[in-house]
Amino acid sequence: MQETECLVPTGQNASVSRSIGSHCSTHARSSAPGQRIRQIMDKQDLLLTWESKNQQRTGFDYRDTATVALPHACANLLRVLVADDHPVVREGLVSVIRRHPDMQVIARASNGREAVEQFLNHRPEVALLDLRMPVVDGITALISICEKEPSARIAIISSYQLEEDIYRALRAGALGYILKDASQEQLAECLHSVAEGRTWVPPQIGAKLARRVADQELTRREVQVLSAVAAGKSNKEIGAAFKISEATVKVHMTHLLEKLKVTGRTEAINVAVKRGLVHLDLAAAA
Repeated sequence: MQETECLVPTGQNASVSRSIGSHCSTHARSSAPGQRIRQIMDKQDLLLTWESKNQQRTGFDYRDTATVALPHACANLLRVLVADDHPVVREGLVSVIRRHPDMQVIARASNGREAVEQFLNHRPEVALLDLRMPVVDGITALISICEKEPSARIAIISSYQLEEDIYRALRAGALGYILKDASQEQLAECLHSVAEGRTWVPPQIGAKLARRVADQELTRREVQVLSAVAAGKSNKEIGAAFKISEATVKVHMTHLLEKLKVTGRTEAINVAVKRGLVHLDLAAAA
């Protein structure tokens, strides 16, 4: 069974590298996603220390990684699927990938449903999926692909650094999470690492994930109630919408306030939006 490794910095952070690295080795998709996330992140205080020492860095410095060097010459081209609903962004990613002689874009998609279809048609070594796409979003597409092809290797690309988005993506099976403002070198490194079964996340993403892992999980119903609260609905309206009593809504509210460590509805909405539990544009449309 193939082992995976996390990319971790060396040099001045060698002690941190050894500690995190000892927890990062795992088998590709062999352990529960939640366990894999915890192995990636190690302890929360360690990750936050790591982030504080790398405040000037926007991602991993390829020259400082302790894993196998990025191949400069490959016997076979790394075949990539690119999915993004914005044509300019999609073509920009394609252009960047094509500048690397060891990579080839073999398929493109403009929404999540197309991404699933293109992946199953072309079977690329790695897929790069936008987080938020129409028809089917990136995480739902990722889950669909992994259900049909458990060995699929997928990276999520996004403009968002919300804790819940990052957590959901990696929990769903993504091996990489990269931001759209990353450098070309980071993008290439991410794709190669994911294609080889290695987990790749930049330090600022790792720190956010560590904080998310430390938070209590909201139930599906609690998230629904929270979204309704963000849309401005009263307890009575929420109860009617979900066919539950107003008293039950109050119980859900009590539990989610405790889990979010807040004291009121307004504060709960602010925390939920900051973490990515609720998206106000979607809540308003509900």
